[in-house]
Parts: sequence; C-alpha cells; structure tokens
Amino acid sequence: MKSTVETLSPTRVKLTVEVPFDELAPSLDAAYKTIAQQITIPGFRKGKVPSRVIDQRVGRGAVLEEAVNAMLPQAYTDALRENDVVPLGRPDVDITEIADGEALTFTAEVDIRPEFDLPAYDGLTVEVDDAEVTDEHVNEQLEGLRGRFATLTPVERAAADGDVLLVDISGADSSGESIEDLSGNALSYELGTDGMLPGFDEAVRGSTAGETRTFEFTPEAGDFDGQTLTVTVTTSAIRERVLPEADDDFAQMASEFDTIDELREDLRTRLGRVRVLEQGMQARGKVHGALLELADFPVPEGAVQAEVEEHFADGHGGDDEHRAEVEKEARDGLRSRLLLDKIAEAEEISVGESELSAWLVQNAPRYGMSPDAFAQALVQADQLSMAIADIRRGKALAIVTSKAHVVDASGRPVDLEAIDEQARATELPE
Repeated sequence: MKSTVETLSPTRVKLTVEVPFDELAPSLDAAYKTIAQQITIPGFRKGKVPSRVIDQRVGRGAVLEEAVNAMLPQAYTDALRENDVVPLGRPDVDITEIADGEALTFTAEVDIRPEFDLPAYDGLTVEVDDAEVTDEHVNEQLEGLRGRFATLTPVERAAADGDVLLVDISGADSSGESIEDLSGNALSYELGTDGMLPGFDEAVRGSTAGETRTFEFTPEAGDFDGQTLTVTVTTSAIRERVLPEADDDFAQMASEFDTIDELREDLRTRLGRVRVLEQGMQARGKVHGALLELADFPVPEGAVQAEVEEHFADGHGGDDEHRAEVEKEARDGLRSRLLLDKIAEAEEISVGESELSAWLVQNAPRYGMSPDAFAQALVQADQLSMAIADIRRGKALAIVTSKAHVVDASGRPVDLEAIDEQARATELPE
C-alpha cells in the first residue's frame, strides 16, 4: 500500500492511498462468502455459491463494493499511522479509482491536531477565594438542618412563600379540551420554589383554602408548543412549615452532640473543610483558564461544527444566541483537550490500571451502573480509549496546577498538596 499526505490547512490534511489489488484479495474472498450467505441460487446450497456464479447473478461490481467497504477502515488506519497523522473526527472519503485486477485508489480528508508550541506553564499565578467560614455560613447550614426536622401545621390565612400547599390542577387548550399532562390531584407543593409551571406561583400566591384561580401558560416545546393553555388551580389546604427551636434538645435530636454550641462548632469545622476543597477546585479551574489564555493555536472548525450539530441532533436548533454559546463551548472544549493532550505527551503521562478502576468507580453512578457494567459498556461502544484520555488530561492539568503559585484573596499562599491529602469527610450532618 502506498500513501501520501497533503496539507490543506494547519488543521486539515488530505490522504491519498493506493492499495495494490493483491492486498484486496482477502477482502474479496470475504465478500464472496458474505454474498453467498445472502443469496439463494437454485442448485446450490446457501453459502456454497461459486464465485463465478455470484459474478454472473449479482455482478462483479457488487463484490468489489463489498470488499472495498470492508477493507477501507483498515487501509485508512494504516495510512494514518504511516504518515504520523492524528485525526480529529470522521474523514471525508472518496474512492477515486477501482481498477479490477490492478489497484484501488481513494482519498480521505480529515481534520487533524494542529502543530503548536506549548506555552510556559510553570509558575502560573492565580487567586482564589478565602476559605473563611462566617457565622452567617454556619447559620445557613443550621437553618437547613432545622428544615429537615420541620413540621407542617395547617393555617387559615392567605398562602405565602414557604408554605406547603395541597392543590388540584387541571389544564385545557383553546377549545376547552382537557389536557391530561396538566392534571393532578392532591399535589403537595412549596410555594415560592418556582417548581411548577411558569406563572403558577404568581397565580396561587395569596389564595386561601378552597379558592380556585386560573392563569394562562404558553409552552415553548412539546405537543402544545406556542399554544396558549388555561390552567386551573384549586388550593385545598395551606400548611406552614414550623422549624424546631435551635437549642440543646434539637442538637440531641438531630446529631450526636449534647449542646447546640457543639453542633454549631461541628458545622463550622465541616464547612471549613468544604471551603478548603472548594479552593482546590477553584484553583484548578483558574489554572486551566490561565493556561488556555497562554496557548495560541488554530482549532479545526470541522470538528467544532460536528460537535455543534451533534448537540442539536434532536431537531431543536435553538436561537442564534444559544447556538453561539454551544459553538463557543465546543471550541473551548476542543482547545482544552488538544492542549492537555500535548502537555500529557511532554510530561510522558501514562494511566495505570488502578487509576482507570478508580475513574470507573467514580463515574459509574452517574449512569446508574456498576463499575464492571460501565466498563463493559465502554468497551462495547469502543469508548474505553476516550475514558483513558480523559484521565490522562486530568493528570496533565494536575501537574500544571501543582506547579502554579496559588494565593487566596487575602494574599495567603494556598497549599494544594495539603488540600489533596484532606480526608473526604466534607458532608454536613444528615
């Protein structure tokens, strides 16, 4: 096989590949076997139809097409390797010549990783927030904890934000026909959370038990996209959330502590751990941003547009502003991957089996799968290499971050190694 590469732009090349006919022979043999299994010819058993008969009945061209389609992926891969081309995305393949008994020639245009020099990434300086825990922070956590132990008490007054209402809801279109998806009885809802339909809270706020109110709602998607619907809401009951007193009795009920002061101090300690870990996350994000600002290289626009089109593959194109936002995210994400991949190569970063296992354990719950099932799914989808690349990029960013100078808003140095060594005991009391 012979191949050459032509540079079309800093981010795109054109491969021209010539495959001698004798190298196509194994694929031709496989093509005849495949077609023999698919056709029925009187006088011949299925799968045992001779090649000459297939040529007569099906045509030599169909056999060549089957063989070429089977051979192309490997020939393309070999040409990439032969020319040290790192592709990004799918190629545009064009078969330019099939000379039966002589050769096959095809071209493949594909986006590639651009060549660029790494910026100096040692000693980047970034500033993060102070890891300060104030009394206000502690009070917020304590209020949240009290909310978990709140009781609901019926009240005879107008509904206000924070009340938990019992409502019946129904909806109808412009012709008055009932809409099943907008119907429900005895629904419990906390007013002020904006968790229902747009306009629901405004319509119900101030209502009393037994009162019925209506409002109009215009969906922006689905079967009733753009249609004005009428929603009717009846408030059956209004219940006020009553919090327990923040005293020693509450501390004993809600935690392992005997006094409210001990509980407050524990909340402060845990919040301190959270703030420190947040500093570490913020430092990595800011180092990543500073790194991208230093790097200057072109991004393959074809790869960017492919990601954008995949995002809108469900048929909802979005407005110009949304599309521009998605395109920016795709471009920034691609720049990040290209840059971190190059740093990983420069730092000679590898991924061990234990690191892959830890990544699987961490990410499997996001897909509702066990780590073993998640690993099998990645292998079946041929995406295990993508997972390894993700881990490798994370390690590259960690190296850059470890070499950075990180200070908090008060000018104090932040020890990222100490943050990484902290125990993961950051959850607040249940």
